[in-house]
Amino acid sequence: MADHKNQQQAYPLAPANGSTRSNEETPNSDTTKDELKRKKRIRLAIYIAIFAVFQAIVIGVFGAVIMRAKNPNFRINNIDPITLNKANNNDGVSSFDMKFNAQVRIQNSNFGPYKFDNTTLVFTYGGGAAVGRVNIPKGKVGLQSKKKIKLEVNLSSSNLVNTSIANNLNRDLTAGALTFRCTAALTGKVELMFIMKKKKSTNLDCTIVVDVNQTQLRF
Repeated sequence: MADHKNQQQAYPLAPANGSTRSNEETPNSDTTKDELKRKKRIRLAIYIAIFAVFQAIVIGVFGAVIMRAKNPNFRINNIDPITLNKANNNDGVSSFDMKFNAQVRIQNSNFGPYKFDNTTLVFTYGGGAAVGRVNIPKGKVGLQSKKKIKLEVNLSSSNLVNTSIANNLNRDLTAGALTFRCTAALTGKVELMFIMKKKKSTNLDCTIVVDVNQTQLRF
């Protein structure tokens, strides 16, 4: 009997419901939760960083492409038809009167409308003597578009009072070609996103050669 009691005392009963094992596993469980929270915070920080980089790229592209104002393109073309009257006066000085239709093109490549001021096309001959002027009224060109303006041009040698220029006119009419220079300055503002306006200007400067025998021209 004594031996039997000693055996019972040597092996005490295990705690009910495994409470000892549960207490031993609690620190590991808390560590796992902390690790998960840390990983979630890391992922969130990565997502925020990616979003910030993406926003910076979008803003950079927007500022470089959309919000960058460029100068408009200003050209004269489609000159036709040409009416030319030339004469030789009694004093040996030649003269001419010329009329033709032309088209001015203003091209706006900005992401906003371009409002331009009125300007004047000046046609000169013989190194700077004005032989004709044409006014272009102020207007507006839509975003990413172009505006065409039809003009009627009248050129005359009546303003040529310089003797050397008159002599050049005699020579050029005899040779069969008159050379003119057409210049103009266009100023205005580009309106971006309806909140920002930037001043932009451009110049037109071209040479026109008229064949007086066939009333043809080339630029």
